[in-house]
Amino acid sequence: MTNDFKNINPNDKNAAVKDVQERLCKIDLLSEDDITSVFDEKTIAAVNAFCKENGIAEREFVDAEIWSALVDATYSLGDRSLYLRLPNFKGNDCKELQHILGTLGFSAGPEDGVFGAITEGALRMFQQNMGLPNDGICGALTYQTIRNLHHSWEGKNAYAGQRSLSFARVAQVLEDNTVCLFGTREFTRSVAKRMSNLSIATTPQSKIVSADALSVPPDETMILMQVVLKDEGKPADINIDYSENDSFA
Repeated sequence: MTNDFKNINPNDKNAAVKDVQERLCKIDLLSEDDITSVFDEKTIAAVNAFCKENGIAEREFVDAEIWSALVDATYSLGDRSLYLRLPNFKGNDCKELQHILGTLGFSAGPEDGVFGAITEGALRMFQQNMGLPNDGICGALTYQTIRNLHHSWEGKNAYAGQRSLSFARVAQVLEDNTVCLFGTREFTRSVAKRMSNLSIATTPQSKIVSADALSVPPDETMILMQVVLKDEGKPADINIDYSENDSFA
């Protein structure tokens, strides 16, 4: 969501309105005949319908929140490369990928349209099975392979049982155990931070944190885990003083 987004209002007539109408048409909330570049009553009704479907407060204009959600909803698989990052990629293309991977037998997590760690893992397994570089990036080569397999997934339902179960188990472990990862060298600190980011990408309620970005207040149940290199020898002893406004550095 951008701070400099200019709201699109009733009776506006410009290219921005046409873009909104084309996106609403793509998700079947307007017809092609309704694309007039004028923000008219039909467009207002379609915007309100979109808001209702996506849990957004209804309004008679398009602001940054609605625009961002509309863009996410109108991505098609192949429009952009997908990979694990923070914040996660999200959108209809991510949901399509999750469904296809699930249909092909690769556990991709819930079909929530968020490209998280579970989806990345499923993508890597698919790539490995197809003889592709298993880099976790859904780009041109992976898209082409998916398209070549369309007879195997088009019009079919994903197998949901094991996928939902595996994700639930992973999420439960990450949410129920408070672990602080730390390193005493630059490289091991970066590894600890990466591991924490992956856990948060899997479930935002994860309690697996790094000492450099302590997002969960420590208590008597927190486990301190040091990331070490082979030549470091005995793990370091660590004493921690913490207040509500502190983070480890």
